[in-house]
Amino acid sequence: MTDSVTILLTTSDPVLTDGIARLRPDVRVIAPGSQGQLERVVGPLWGFIDWILPELSGLELCRRLREAENTHDAHLTMVLEGADADARRRALAAGADDYMIGPLTPEGLLARIDAVHPEHGRHGVGQRLRHGEITLDLTAFQARFRGAVLPLRPNEFRLLAHFVENPDQVFTRASLIDRLGKDSEEIDERTVDVWIGRLRRGLRAQGVPDPLRTVRSLGYVMDSLPV
Repeated sequence: MTDSVTILLTTSDPVLTDGIARLRPDVRVIAPGSQGQLERVVGPLWGFIDWILPELSGLELCRRLREAENTHDAHLTMVLEGADADARRRALAAGADDYMIGPLTPEGLLARIDAVHPEHGRHGVGQRLRHGEITLDLTAFQARFRGAVLPLRPNEFRLLAHFVENPDQVFTRASLIDRLGKDSEEIDERTVDVWIGRLRRGLRAQGVPDPLRTVRSLGYVMDSLPV
């Protein structure tokens, strides 16, 4: 990783934190109450939020982190106790980007980060993509529309970049889960519809015409613009 990664971890399991430190000494681990450390975070911030916490629910913490200015753009993963469809739905509704089935292991946690971290893509340094008046700077992890920055969250940016880079191809929900580096055995395909919905709402809020087309029973596609 070229950028320092910070992990916000709600569990106090020393086996987990020691394992992360052993496998990845460059990664910093902090607790949710570390407000001073959060304000000094530079680079990607990941939050792994347990479903049950001592003082408040994981859902409520997720909502608070999503609403706070310094953690609004963090990649938030809810750690569920089992493969419960209602829990998955509630996690996404609370603002989580995705979810994992606990208990966490150092290897599984770091593998999730490595799979979707922007520096681990196949994009070259300084590479830019364009779709009409939408431009994406893959190195800066930033999207713009008519020059104005689009405040997209990590999953939304990755989805947009993937479609812009691969126009005129229909992608199934399963393939999009894979392309975003998620575990297809854990992520429900309906979660993709939530991700797509968030992307569309984020673009629409900034006056961007919806660039995606839903292909019934198959998935989603971004059509090329006429030359």
